[in-house]
Amino acid sequence: MARRRSATTFNLSFLDVMSCGFGAVVLVFLLMDHAIKAESSTLDADLRSEVDLLEEDVVQGQEGLVRLRNSIADTDFQMVQAQGLASRISTEINSLQELIESLENEALSSPARVASLQAEVRALRQKIKELQTAEGQTKAESSRGFIGEGNRQYLTGLNLGGSHIMILLDVSASMLAPELVNVIRLRNMEDKVKIQAAKWRRAIAMVEWLTTQLPLESDYQIYTFNTQAAPLLEGTRGKWLPVSSQEQLDQAVSKLGEVIPAQGTSLENALRATLDMSPWPDNIFLITDGLPTQGRTPPRRATIRQEERRRLFANATALLPRGIPVNIILAPMEGDPWAAAEFWKLAKASSGTLLSPSRDWP
Repeated sequence: MARRRSATTFNLSFLDVMSCGFGAVVLVFLLMDHAIKAESSTLDADLRSEVDLLEEDVVQGQEGLVRLRNSIADTDFQMVQAQGLASRISTEINSLQELIESLENEALSSPARVASLQAEVRALRQKIKELQTAEGQTKAESSRGFIGEGNRQYLTGLNLGGSHIMILLDVSASMLAPELVNVIRLRNMEDKVKIQAAKWRRAIAMVEWLTTQLPLESDYQIYTFNTQAAPLLEGTRGKWLPVSSQEQLDQAVSKLGEVIPAQGTSLENALRATLDMSPWPDNIFLITDGLPTQGRTPPRRATIRQEERRRLFANATALLPRGIPVNIILAPMEGDPWAAAEFWKLAKASSGTLLSPSRDWP
C-alpha cells in the first residue's frame, strides 16, 4: 500500500514568490533612498551658493559703508575748519571796525592828527576789504554757481588749482553717444537733435562744473577740438582769460550750447594748440571719450586699427613737456578697450588724475 504524501503550505513556488516580493521591496527602498539623497545634495549645493552670494553682498555693503563714513567724516572736518576760519575772520573784521570808529572819534577831538589817522583808517579799510573777500571765498570757493541733483560731493581727487588752467573738450562725433550704432544714427540727424544728446549734455555739464571750481585769482582758457583745435571764445586764441571776469566766463560757458559734435579726434592738434599758449598751462583738464583717430593730418583710409590709435596717442603725448599735470575725465565709449589704460598711464606720468564719471555726474 502506497504511503500518502503529507501536504505542506511552504512549497517551492510559494518561497519563490515571497523571495521575489521581498527583493522588489528592498529594490524600491534603495531607489527611493538614493533619490532622496541626490535631491538633498542638490538642494544643499543651491542653498550654499545663495548663502555665499549673500555673504559676498554683505561684505561689499560693509566696505561701501566704511567708505561712506570716511567721506562723511572728511567732509565734516572740512566744514568745521571752514566755519572756524570764517568765525575768526568775522571777529577780526568787527575788532577792526571798532578800532576805526575809535580812531575817527579821536581824530575829531585832535585836528592835528587828522591827516595821519585818515591814512591809517584807509589802510584798515583796505584790510577789512581783503578779509571780507577771504571770508566770501571761505563760504563759497567757486567762481560760478552750479546746482546738481541732490546734496553731494561731486568730485574728489582732481587738483583744481593752478595759475594758468587749460580745459580741452573733445567735440568729435563720438561724443554724441557711448555706442557706435547710436553715434552713426545721431550723426545723420538734425543739429537740434545732436545738441540734446545725453552724452554731449553730460560733457557740457562737466565743463560747467569745472568752471565753478576755478580759483578766482587764476587765468583760464577753454579749447574745443576734433580734427582741429580752437578756443571756445572767438578772438582769444593764445590768450589767457581772467577767472575774475565773471561776464566773460559766463559767455564762454554759454557758447557750449552752440557747439555741435562732428568729425574725428586729433589729440596732437589739441596739445599743439595748448603749447602755443604763453606761458604754458600749469594744469590741464582733458574731457574726451577715447584714443585719437588721426594725427596732425587726416588719415588716408576711412577706418583705423586699434594699434594705430595707440601710436597716434603716443605721438601726441610725447609733445607734452614734463611738469604739466594732465587730468583726464574719460567718458564711456564702446569699441576702445585700450583708452582707459593709456589715459591712466598719461595721468600717472604727469602727476594728474584719471576720472571715469558715472552717468549721473555731475
